[in-house]
Amino acid sequence: MKIAIIGGTRGLGKWIASFLKEKGFQVTITSRDELSGNAISKKLDVEYSSDNQKVAGESDIVIISVPIESTESVIKQVAPHMSKGSLLMDVTSVKEKPAISMHEYLAEGAYFLPSHPMFGPRVRSLEGQVIVLTPLQESEWFETIFKFLEDHKARVLVTTPEKHDEMMSVVQVLTHFAYISISSAIKKLNLDIKESRKFASPIYNLMLDIISRIVAQNPYLVYSIQTQTDYAYQARKIFMETITELNDMLINNNQTEFVNAMSSAAKNMDDIEAALGRSDKVISALNQEISALKESINSEVFLRHIYSGKTHYGILKEISPDFVTLISGKKILKLKIANIEVLSPSQVQDWKLNNFKQYEYHISVIFPSHCDPQIIASAISNLEGVVSISIMDIYQGEQIDDNQISITFSYKVLAARFSKEVENLLKGFGAIIR
Repeated sequence: MKIAIIGGTRGLGKWIASFLKEKGFQVTITSRDELSGNAISKKLDVEYSSDNQKVAGESDIVIISVPIESTESVIKQVAPHMSKGSLLMDVTSVKEKPAISMHEYLAEGAYFLPSHPMFGPRVRSLEGQVIVLTPLQESEWFETIFKFLEDHKARVLVTTPEKHDEMMSVVQVLTHFAYISISSAIKKLNLDIKESRKFASPIYNLMLDIISRIVAQNPYLVYSIQTQTDYAYQARKIFMETITELNDMLINNNQTEFVNAMSSAAKNMDDIEAALGRSDKVISALNQEISALKESINSEVFLRHIYSGKTHYGILKEISPDFVTLISGKKILKLKIANIEVLSPSQVQDWKLNNFKQYEYHISVIFPSHCDPQIIASAISNLEGVVSISIMDIYQGEQIDDNQISITFSYKVLAARFSKEVENLLKGFGAIIR
């Protein structure tokens, strides 16, 4: 299947191109900047074209991933050139206007499906990510796209373009506007944010992290989201009116009205208990990881960078509020805590299996004849560093007493030192090593 990404050299478009290439599709990206387009296409191992119309006519699916303010003009440019039976999609944060343009300009016999992935290019997979589809026509393409997303464990939401834009006026517009306002106010207060974290509860620190995530986004994209629908203007208008009303209550020492307003807002929130539970889990998870790191000082740890995916390992020598220091061979590694995750024992084992050399050994031992070789093998398999174990031979005969058996095991370990652990376990069971 041929898939074209219009605007596939940066941001979400680049992420989609990389993801689809990895899944085995024939991908072409386009961009007005040929130098950048060719460089990115080589890096992603995909095709590049500077001709949007030509690519649109040759592709089974065309995905438009350009700035919101350019989306309609790109739709007008490529939609008439779509081939019969092909599908046109967009991934912008506004849906009404693109849907109208697709319906108006699309070539006869082609199909369209406005969509909105509710995530940015920093995610590592589709698993758990929300993707909104706003179909206005029936086609087999809808079922195909829906199944593909569900197969990759995305959470698919189907609605109308109008409902989508109304919801985004709160989910994106109001949320971004409020957090940017808080961040701007903190700046005007000349507050040392790093210093403020020392005085703060986990909730404040979590809020600062969320605000940082918002203000670190592309400001041009955020501006476009804020200005492209009437729903957005209405949401900000009501927000500003509410802020003024609450502030007036405080200025006028009107405790009753303020308490009533806050209580009413709380009652309107969906399932407060569940919300408290979810936020408690987030705080607990953050605290548990820090605790696990502190308990691992002077021990071997495996830490994965959440963006590059690279795993670092070594002896944990030091932990500060922001960094951990590892001794890895002759290297000293300093990693930012915010950018790493601690691998679980099972994840460490899987990583070692894929990256460490394995050592194979054979050992023959004498046990009482009533012992169960399978139970012994199972116990060995649970030792740290043991990759696999099998029973090669069970012998009773000459050179072995009548009430004894000789068992030969073959096993693989991740390092030579783990072979000694196997021998110690066998001796602990009472074995005589031959």
